[in-house]
Amino acid sequence: MPLFRSCSSLRLVSQLHAHLLVTGRLRRDPLPVTKLIESYAFMGSPDSSRLVFEAFPYPDSFMYGVLIKCNVWCHLLDAAIDLYHRLVSETTQISKFVFPSVLRACAGSREHLSVGGKVHGRIIKGGVDDDAVIETSLLCMYGQTGNLSDAEKVFDGMPVRDLVAWSTLVSSCLENGEVVKALRMFKCMVDDGVEPDAVTMISVVEGCAELGCLRIARSVHGQITRKMFDLDETLCNSLLTMYSKCGDLLSSERIFEKIAKKNAVSWTAMISSYNRGEFSEKALRSFSEMIKSGIEPNLVTLYSVLSSCGLIGLIREGKSVHGFAVRRELDPNYESLSLALVELYAECGKLSDCETVLRVVSDRNIVAWNSLISLYAHRGMVIQALGLFRQMVTQRIKPDAFTLASSISACENAGLVPLGKQIHGHVIRTDVSDEFVQNSLIDMYSKSGSVDSASTVFNQIKHRSVVTWNSMLCGFSQNGNSVEAISLFDYMYHSYLEMNEVTFLAVIQACSSIGSLEKGKWVHHKLIISGLKDLFTDTALIDMYAKCGDLNAAETVFRAMSSRSIVSWSSMINAYGMHGRIGSAISTFNQMVESGTKPNEVVFMNVLSACGHSGSVEEGKYYFNLMKSFGVSPNSEHFACFIDLLSRSGDLKEAYRTIKEMPFLADASVWGSLVNGCRIHQKMDIIKAIKNDLSDIVTDDTGYYTLLSNIYAEEGEWEEFRRLRSAMKSSNLKKVPGYSAIEIDQKVFRFGAGEENRIQTDEIYRFLGNLQNLTNEEHVVDS
Repeated sequence: MPLFRSCSSLRLVSQLHAHLLVTGRLRRDPLPVTKLIESYAFMGSPDSSRLVFEAFPYPDSFMYGVLIKCNVWCHLLDAAIDLYHRLVSETTQISKFVFPSVLRACAGSREHLSVGGKVHGRIIKGGVDDDAVIETSLLCMYGQTGNLSDAEKVFDGMPVRDLVAWSTLVSSCLENGEVVKALRMFKCMVDDGVEPDAVTMISVVEGCAELGCLRIARSVHGQITRKMFDLDETLCNSLLTMYSKCGDLLSSERIFEKIAKKNAVSWTAMISSYNRGEFSEKALRSFSEMIKSGIEPNLVTLYSVLSSCGLIGLIREGKSVHGFAVRRELDPNYESLSLALVELYAECGKLSDCETVLRVVSDRNIVAWNSLISLYAHRGMVIQALGLFRQMVTQRIKPDAFTLASSISACENAGLVPLGKQIHGHVIRTDVSDEFVQNSLIDMYSKSGSVDSASTVFNQIKHRSVVTWNSMLCGFSQNGNSVEAISLFDYMYHSYLEMNEVTFLAVIQACSSIGSLEKGKWVHHKLIISGLKDLFTDTALIDMYAKCGDLNAAETVFRAMSSRSIVSWSSMINAYGMHGRIGSAISTFNQMVESGTKPNEVVFMNVLSACGHSGSVEEGKYYFNLMKSFGVSPNSEHFACFIDLLSRSGDLKEAYRTIKEMPFLADASVWGSLVNGCRIHQKMDIIKAIKNDLSDIVTDDTGYYTLLSNIYAEEGEWEEFRRLRSAMKSSNLKKVPGYSAIEIDQKVFRFGAGEENRIQTDEIYRFLGNLQNLTNEEHVVDS
C-alpha cells in the first residue's frame, strides 16, 4: 500500500494509524492491519504491533504469521513461540507462511528444539514438507541448534537442492565444528552443478581458516579466482585471515595490498595476522599507518594492538593505546579492553596494575578476573590466585566455571589442599555441576595424593564424559593405585564407553607399574583394534613391555614406529638398560644422535642407569663426561646415578672426590648412593668420616633415612639409629609400606604384608597353592 511505503519514521506510522482508526478500516479490513503490524515492528516498536493485532476482532492464520515474523525480527523469540502455541490452540488450519518464522524462532535457542520437532511433525502432517522455504528453514533450525544429523536427514529428503539449501548445510557444519564435513559438502555441491555465490565462499574460506591446511586454502582461493568472484572487502578480509591461520603470512600481505578501499576490518585483520605470526613490531607499524590513513580503529583493532604491545613488553606504548581509546570514548569504563589490559600488564610484570584494572571493571567483566586468576595459578603464585578468588566472593561477584576450575588447579600442591577443600565446599553450596569444575576437583585431589577424595567426587558425577573417566583413571595410575586403574578401564571397556589415547596411555602405565604382562598384552591388542595408536601410546608400550620383562615385544613396538620422538629413543635405551644390554643401549644412543635427535637430560640419565645396571664403569665415565659436549649440565639425579656406579664398583674414594667437586651442594640422593656403596663393601670407616656431611642433610626421602638407620643398626650404632628415627618422626615421615601383586586370569590382585580380610585372599592363596604343587611335582620328577 503506497501510504505505508511513504512512512519513514515511527511518528508517521502513528499518524497513519490514527487516520485508519478514524476511517474505521482497521475494524473490517485485515490488509491494513497486517501492514500496520509490520510497519511498527520495522520501526522498532513490537509492542505497538502487538496492540494493533490484539485490537483486531478476527485475526486469521496469516495475521498470526505476520506478528510471529515481526517478533522474530525483534529477537522476541519466546513471544513468537507463545503466539504459535496460541494459534495452534485456536485453529487447525495453519498457513504454511507461519512455519518458516516459527522455525527461525526455534533456531534461536536449543531450549526450543523440542518445539521445533513438534512443528516439524505438524509440517509433515499438513503435507507442506516439500515447500523449499520450509525445508530450508528446517535445515537452518536443526543446524543452528547443534542437531546436525537431523539437518542432514532433511537435506537428504529434499527433492530439489538449490544454492540456499547447500549453503545452509555448509554453514551448519561449520557452526558445529565439523570443518572437514563442511568442505566435503562444498565439494559435493560443486560436483552437483550448483554454482556457489560470494556468501557461500566466505563460509568455505572461514572453514579453511579453522582447518589450517594451506593446500586446501590455496585450492579454495584458486576456485574463487577461476569463478571471477567480485573480491569485495568482506571476501578479501576472510582470505587474508585464512592465509594467516594457515601460516602463509606472505599471501595475507599480498591480499591486503590488493584491497582498494581498506576499512577498519581490513586493517584489523592484517594486524591480527601479524600477531598470529608473532610479528608484533609489524602489527604496531600497521596500526600507525592505519591512523595516518585516516581510518578510525574499532575496539577489536585496539584489542589486537594491545596484544602486540604485551607480546613484546611495550608497556608505555600499550598505555598510549589505552589512552587513545579513552580520548575517543571507545571504552570509557574498560568494559571491552579490560582483558587485553590485564594481559598487557601481566606480560610486562605489572601485576599490581592488573588488579587496578580489575577494581575498575568490578563485576562487569568476569573474563578479566578469570584471566588474572589463571595467570597467577600458572606462574605458581598460588596465594595471589586464591586471594583474588576470595576477593570475588567477598564482592559478591559470582565465580563462573572457569574461575572455579583455575582456583582449584592452583591448589594441586599437597600443602594447599585445605584451601582447595574450601573451594570444593563453595562448589557444593552453590550447586555447581559443571564438568570442567568436577574434573578439576578430581585432578586436584589426585595430584595431591588424596585418591579417595578424588574417587568420591568421581562417583558423585552422574553424567561422565571421556575426560572425566580419564581424569580418574590417571589419578589412580599416577598414585600407584594400578589395580584400581585397571579395574576402571575394564569397566569402561565392557560398558562400551568412549575411550581415547589418554585412556589407553593411563592403563598401559598402570600395567607397567605392577608388571602385569598378560593384561598389558590384552590392552595392546584392544589399542590396535581401536585404531588409536599414536607416538605417546607406542612409547608407553615400550616402557611397559620392558618393565614386564618382555624386551623382544618392546623392540618390536620400537621398530614398527613410523616416527620417533626423543622420549621414544629414551624409553628404548632405558629398556635395554633395565635388561643389562649395555651394548644395545649405547648402539641405540648412537642411532638417535645419527638421526639428528639431540640427547637431553633424560636420555643421559637412562644411559648412565644402563651403565649402572651392567656395571660398565668406563662407559659410565665416558657418557658422564660427554654430557657437556651436547650442552647438558649434570643435575643431582645424574650425579646420584654416577656416584652409585662408582660406589658399587668399589671406587669409593673417586665417588667421594666427585661429590666434593660438584658445582652445587649434594642432596640426600647423592650421599645415599655413596652410603649404599659403603654398606655393600663394608666400609663403615668412610661413613664415620662423612658423618658431619650426612648430619646436615634434610630431606623427606624416607628411603635415605631407612638405609642409613639400618646400617647403624647393623653396626650397633644405636645412638645414631635413634637419632635418625627421631628425625623421621619429627618430620612426620613414615616408611612407605610395600605390597605384592599377582595376576590371575588377566585380573590383578594387590595385597600388603599381613592383610587377610580381603575378598580375593582365598583366590590368591589357591593360586599360590597350585603353583607350589606344580613346583613339588617337578621336583619329584627330577629326582
